[in-house]
Order: sequence, then structure tokens, then C-alpha cells
Amino acid sequence: MSTAPVPWFQRWLNRIERIGNALPHPASLFVILSVGVVLLSWLCHRLGVAVENPVTHKVVTAVNLLSVEGLQRLIVGLLPNFINFAPLGSVLVCLLGLSLAEHSGLLGAVLRLVVHATPRRLLTLIVVFSGAMSHTAGDIGYVLLLPMSAALFLTVGRHPVAGIAAAFAGVSGGFAANLLISPTDVILAGLTQEAARILNPAYAVNAMANYFFLGVSVFLVTAVATLVTEKIVEPRLGAYTGDMKPEPLVPLSPAEHRGLRWAGFATLALTAVILAGLLPAGGFLQDPAKPGFIGSYFVRGLVFFIFVAGLVPGLAYGLAAGTVRSDRDVYRGMQKNMEVIAGYVVVVFFIAQFVNLFNWTNLGVVLAVTGADFLRGLDLGPIPLLVGLVFLTTTINLFMGSAAGKWAILAPVFVPMFMLLGYSPELTQAAYRVGDSCTNIITPLMSNFALVLMFVNRYEPRAGIGTMTATMLPYSLCFLVSWTILLAVWVLLGWPLGPGAPLFLPQP
Repeated sequence: MSTAPVPWFQRWLNRIERIGNALPHPASLFVILSVGVVLLSWLCHRLGVAVENPVTHKVVTAVNLLSVEGLQRLIVGLLPNFINFAPLGSVLVCLLGLSLAEHSGLLGAVLRLVVHATPRRLLTLIVVFSGAMSHTAGDIGYVLLLPMSAALFLTVGRHPVAGIAAAFAGVSGGFAANLLISPTDVILAGLTQEAARILNPAYAVNAMANYFFLGVSVFLVTAVATLVTEKIVEPRLGAYTGDMKPEPLVPLSPAEHRGLRWAGFATLALTAVILAGLLPAGGFLQDPAKPGFIGSYFVRGLVFFIFVAGLVPGLAYGLAAGTVRSDRDVYRGMQKNMEVIAGYVVVVFFIAQFVNLFNWTNLGVVLAVTGADFLRGLDLGPIPLLVGLVFLTTTINLFMGSAAGKWAILAPVFVPMFMLLGYSPELTQAAYRVGDSCTNIITPLMSNFALVLMFVNRYEPRAGIGTMTATMLPYSLCFLVSWTILLAVWVLLGWPLGPGAPLFLPQP
């Protein structure tokens, strides 16, 4: 019997997966990368590699870590590198609360309720859209939505890794797209404003500078990721044949209905307490020094509230449904996912060392400034230069994850450059945000990449970096092309990017 030929794109992705999975264990990979960074720092230092930081106007030189000082820094920094690695503590604390919600049966009951209420044909779309909307809630998209999406897909007979991919594409690939204002909007607007004031000391950029464009981008990301999931990713993954069993689609029992009611009451009570602290001007969650939602203790302490949002409803459900009978059940539930996450902690230890070594060398600053100078030296027209900024940011994002860190370096170069060409700082920021999102999902240097791989390994224990990269690459490529086209069309149509945020500057 003859078999149908495999399309060239699928063959290409299969080759990428084989090559990627032939790489060492992720922990070993970061050990190798760390050694490479040390050697590269020595070479760049010997060659006298240096750039001028556009923010401070000070000369930044490559720091040699292959030295006594470098060794001493590693010895002293080994523990702080690990315990201060931003995603580690938040992921562990969030999972403590969510583990109880899972152990008590709350998440399983909610899962079956959602499956019964959601039309099958809309499941992918809802998962991606939820991911794109989760950014205001910090890492909740990673720690809650990804595993829930896998379980949803498995329950309806679809490949669970496709559910993780769809959610990951929305959460991280569509990182800039949102209908809500997030702390990232505030931080980037501040950096853009400072860069604009190099030329115009009175220029102001507000946090909603890209709101219209990024709001429309939510629907673009949702549509593109839904098509990629159903037309490329799922056909390539095929039917799931792993050991994990789906949640049985049986009607909820009276005990489960009772548990859901009490979990709902607990959630409403928790929401009322949060609103009582947020809405009044003098509420207990408001900071007088930073009034408003973004500066509130709710946003700054979001990890606490995610923990409580899993703990309180999970406990209420368990007590009402009879699945939690003593404090031992509570702690046993919390312990459950801690056993699973042990592999993540091991990988994160080595990721944290690599990230800090890379930062110590100043190679990230050198790369960003050199790339910006190269692009500026090409003397392209405004639109090609705008597209060039998108692709430059996309490339740098593979090595330097922080959105604010990259923009702090690039903004003082590109914002004044585009202002002199008649383009607004808000437009330059929009181009940057497109590029900053697209490659998040294919770089192992992304801070939560190891966590996503851990979720995938629940269903595909042999999956590695190659599996993740080959699965997510179609999303990355499609986002890059479609989002860049949307930006170009937006500019050509002359639509404002947000309230009080024009595309062009008035020319004298």
C-alpha cells in the first residue's frame, strides 16, 4: 500500500525536531551554553569589543569571565542566581495553591463543566483567546491555562500537546496583544517617553499608547493561532497514544455540584474582598504613593492572590464534596505537584546560572547596540526601517528575553531616529512590541520555557527542546508575517495607535 507523500513543511519541522531532540538534556545544554558564554566573553574582551550605551552614554565593554574575578563572581553568585531567578518562586507558590484545587477535584469538575458548555469547534479559539488575555494576571497563563488546556484537549479526544501549544501561543507568542492594560504597558511607555525627550523634552507617552493596535492584535493572534493549531500542529502530532487518560465525561454527581457551589461562593467572597481593597481610593490594596490599578498591591502581589485563588476555592470544594477531610489531605494535595515539578527546578538552576553569566558579560548590550547601529547604517526608507526594527527585535529576543531590558537599549536609538523621519514614538514602540512577542515561544532562553516543557513531558515523556521548537515554530513564523503586515496596513491607513497616540508627528 502506498503512503501519501509528506509535505515539505512537515518534513522540515520533523528535521528540526530530530536535530533539536538530539541536543543534550536541557540542563546539560545550559551548562554548555554557560561555558560558551565564558569563552566568548574572554574572546570579546581580548578583541576589545565595546559599544556606547545609548541610555547612559557610557562605554560598555565585554567583561571577561575567564578570570579570577569571574570565578569569584560565580562562586559568590551561584546561590543568589538561583533563588532570585524571577519565575522560580512565583511558579512554586502558585502551584502550591493550584495543586490543592486539582487534588480536591475542583479543576476536574470545572474541566468537565467547561467541556459540556463549550462547542467543540470553538475550543481552540477560546483557549488561544484566554491565553492572549492572561497577561495582566502575570504567570497565571503558564501555571494554570497551559495544563488546563492540555486536559481539555485530552478530554475531548484531541492531542493534549496541541492544547498546550495553542495556549502557549496565546500566552507568550501573543504577549503584546491584550484588551487590558498591563504593567508591561506602563514600563515600556515610560522608556519610550524618556527616549522621545531626547529630542522633545515635553513629549509625553501614556500607557495606552498602543491600545487600539494591540487590542485588534488580540483577534489577529487568536485567528492565526487557531488556524495553525488545527491545520498544521494537530495533523502533525496525530492521535495521542500516551499513557495519560482523559477525565471521564460523566455527569457531575450531587457531591460535585455541591462542591462547585461552595467553591463559587468562596470565589465570590474572595473577589468581593479584593474589590473592596481596590475600588475605594483609600482601599487596603491601594498604595498612596502609586495610586491606581497598576501600582496597587493586588498587581504587585499577584502571586499571593493566585495562590489564594487556588487554595480557598479548592478547600471549599473539597470540604463540601467530601474529598478533603483533614489537614493531611490539604498538605498531601500541595505536595502532589511538587513531586512533578522537581525536574523543572533542576533545569531552572542551570538556566539561572546561564542568564546571569550572560548578563555579567554585557554581551546582550553589545548585541543590541551593534544590531541597532547596523540597521540604522543601511539607510532604509521609513517603512522598511520599521519592518527592520520588527525583525531586529525578533532576533535579539532569541538571546535577551526581558521586554523592558531590550527596549531600554533600543528605544534611545530608534525613537529619536523615527521622530526625525516624522514617525511618532508610539509607532516605534508598536513595531518593537510586535517583534518582542513572536519568538518568545521558540527560544529555550525564555524564562518559562522549562515549565512549558515540563507540562509537555507529562504527556510525551521523551519530548525535548526539538519537539517544542518544531511544534511552536509555525506559530512564530505566522505571527511574524501576519502581525508585521497588520502594522504596515495600519500605518498606510493612518489609524491612531491608541488614545492620543498618532502615527505621525507634525512637520515644521
